[in-house]
Order: sequence, then structure tokens, then C-alpha cells
Amino acid sequence: MGTNSTTTRVLITGGTGMTGRRITRLLAERGADHRVASRSGHPATSTPRFDWHDTGTWDTALEGVDAVYLCYHPDLAFPGAAETVSAFAARAASKGARRMVLLSGRGEPEAQRAERQVREVFPDLTVLRCAFFAQNFSEFFFAPAVLSGTIALPVADVPEPFVDLDDVAEAAARALTEDGHAGELYEMTGPSALTFTEAGSVLGEAAGRPVAYRKVSTEEFVAASAADGMPEEVAHGLAALFTEVLDGRNVKPADGVERALSRPATGFEEYTAKAAASGVWSRG
Repeated sequence: MGTNSTTTRVLITGGTGMTGRRITRLLAERGADHRVASRSGHPATSTPRFDWHDTGTWDTALEGVDAVYLCYHPDLAFPGAAETVSAFAARAASKGARRMVLLSGRGEPEAQRAERQVREVFPDLTVLRCAFFAQNFSEFFFAPAVLSGTIALPVADVPEPFVDLDDVAEAAARALTEDGHAGELYEMTGPSALTFTEAGSVLGEAAGRPVAYRKVSTEEFVAASAADGMPEEVAHGLAALFTEVLDGRNVKPADGVERALSRPATGFEEYTAKAAASGVWSRG
């Protein structure tokens, strides 16, 4: 990836998260100046404290920045997200940002509303509208499920074209530092859709243990997530999100990865091989 010399500094919100840390690594490898925004902050590493819900932290994070990665926590589908992220985008534009990338969710009406509101204040916005992250099975709330052998969700066993976050991060890094992505909407998926039962089979083969899918009630999902340390309100929000979008609406793969990167999307089997090689499922 060749950087454009007119980009002086990239701000990465959610910089310690699943996509943010990948983007940070890619930018560092390419010598692009970047700033990681974090809720805790870290003065020794020039990481400013940043909180989506504390506007007093916004200007310091945006100082001297001309490209911004927007990753709203916990998800754009949550109440108030569209208003908050669009207000931040407007502030970024007023302070000189010229490139902006928004992480969004496929099939999420509230996320799409956020996309529209951000684009109103930043017409050159690049949107990465993503399918269900493959890495949820190895780096987030389903990693323990793979280890336990049961993936439990309050949805039917629908096909989903899981997207590899390495593809998403590469698209984001390019859009933040290169010309040619302004105003684009990239629907990012894997090359084919698998049901959760099929995904469990692939995961099990890579992890060396049987992994089954089981449909559970919303109450069971929330209780189990809370028991694993997830805030109950976040668990309720995710249950509502999963119930809404994992209904078959996102079955068809899209071409966003190919359009953004000029190469095929990474398949689920390739993802599981990488995850297994990292040793993530051999712990515990």
C-alpha cells in the first residue's frame, strides 16, 4: 500500500479494538503517522483519552489530524450512535479532516442511518459495511464458545458470509492514506456464506475439538454473556441486533473486499487456519 504524502496524521478511534489495532499495525508498518484514541488514554505513548460520550475529549484527539477512522462502541445499531458519531464527524471536518472511514454493519437499519448522517457532514466518507466478523470466534465473545464446544445464539441457523477482519483493516488503511476511495461504500463479506452449524464444523476441524451450534432464547444468551463478564445492557443490545440481522437478509456475499483491495476476499477456512496457528483455541 502506498501512502499519500498529503495525509499527515490518522486518528484511530477504537484503536485498541479488533479492527483498530489491526489498522494501527498496518499504518505503523507503512510509516504513516497515526494517533490511537482510547477511553483510558496513555500520556507516555501520546494516546489521548477519548470518550464518544464526553465531547470535552474530542478536540485533543483531533488536533493535527486529517484522516479519521470511526469505530463506534459497542455498535452503530445502539441508541444514540448516529447522532454521536455524526456530531464527531462534523467536529473532525471543522478541524481539517479530509479523509474519513466509518465501520458499519451490514443489514442494520440504525447503522445505515448513521452512515447517512455522517455523509451529510462529510460527503467524501468511505463506508465499510461489514458482515459478521469471523474473528468473533477467536478474539471476542465466541472464543470461549469454541473452546467449550457450543456456539449458542438466539437466532435460526442461517447462512452468513463471515468477513475476515484482516481484509477490513487493509481496506480501512488504504482508504485513510490513499486516493480513490472517497465517497465509496464497500459491503465487506467473505466469498461464501456458511450456516452457523457449518461454521462450527470448520472451526472444530481447525481447533481440534467438536464445535456445535445451538439456538437459545434471548434470556439464555443474555444470562450466559453476563456470566462471562459482558455488561447486561450490551448483551441485550447484541441479542436484539443478532435477532434482527441474522434472519437471512445478509446471506448473499458482496464484492466490497474485491473492489477495495483488488483481490478476492479471505475465506472462512483460511481464517480458521490462521487463528488455529496463533494458538488461540489451544489455551485453557
